[in-house]
Amino acid sequence: MERKVYFIFEQFLTTPFLVFGVGPLLDFIFGKYTRNPSQETEKALEADGRYKILTIFCLPIQLAVVIWGAWVVSYGDLTILEQVGIIFSVGVSSDVLGLSAAHELAHRVNEKFELTLSKILYCTVLYMHFGLEHVVGHHRRVATLEDPATARLGESVYAFLPRSVFGGFNSAWEFEAGRMKQQNKPVWNMRNPMVVALLAPTAVTVLIAAVFGGIGVFYFLAQSFIAIILAEIANYVVHYGLLRKEIAPGKYEPVQYEPVRPWHSWNSSNWLSNHFLFNIQRHSDHHYKPGRRYQILRHYDGSSPRISPKIDLTI
Repeated sequence: MERKVYFIFEQFLTTPFLVFGVGPLLDFIFGKYTRNPSQETEKALEADGRYKILTIFCLPIQLAVVIWGAWVVSYGDLTILEQVGIIFSVGVSSDVLGLSAAHELAHRVNEKFELTLSKILYCTVLYMHFGLEHVVGHHRRVATLEDPATARLGESVYAFLPRSVFGGFNSAWEFEAGRMKQQNKPVWNMRNPMVVALLAPTAVTVLIAAVFGGIGVFYFLAQSFIAIILAEIANYVVHYGLLRKEIAPGKYEPVQYEPVRPWHSWNSSNWLSNHFLFNIQRHSDHHYKPGRRYQILRHYDGSSPRISPKIDLTI
């Protein structure tokens, strides 16, 4: 009986306990890290290939965890509660490990290898369109009412989630469909990344069904759902209530907005969680300079919208 209770705790409670309990506590203990590298140090950090390798190696780890979870849930001698625990644990891991790395790799638009790894990582949670929409849509329209991933002031997370998920997909589809038409190509062809983003996850799901059966498919869909929801909740937080000013009306032309600045995103520089999440909480600098690799993202003291946005952008 004691062993059974321990196993249930281990599989069902350890991951959420560490991520949502111990993690925030350690963030409080370790505090914030607000120092920024000098220009010389920044160049050295950017040239250090070890940071790149860390994101690349997230792919085999993510694949191993997802496949292991499918095997254990489908063929292990587990109770329903234990199966739920595995699903939830893998879903959290897919967000923390898979989607955080995928996000970083998706911004390496001039590095075909890293971009491909990003797509595979997104495929492990059935969210392949997100990387495309994030780069070509979200970063361009962030902090505007045109961006489905920017939460409105006073909007609940329950209202935000379906708009961000489905609105992001529609935005990515419209972008790629327009690009195909400009190239005089049919929308439904394999050179359309959105077609690939539909077919590849479908193929993976069919493969999982063939190997692990219906339980495996349920597991795969459920862990993907958990990872997506956690990622979108983070999206809700980092842009909540922030809007850029309109600098030109949009009666006949698209509305023009002021340039993206650090105060158009919520920022956090918690030392521990940023080390686990590839500095994603330094979100202000990520949107201000989206080409920066994660190891050189900067902290801005004035990036909170409650503080007058007088930030030295030359540091």
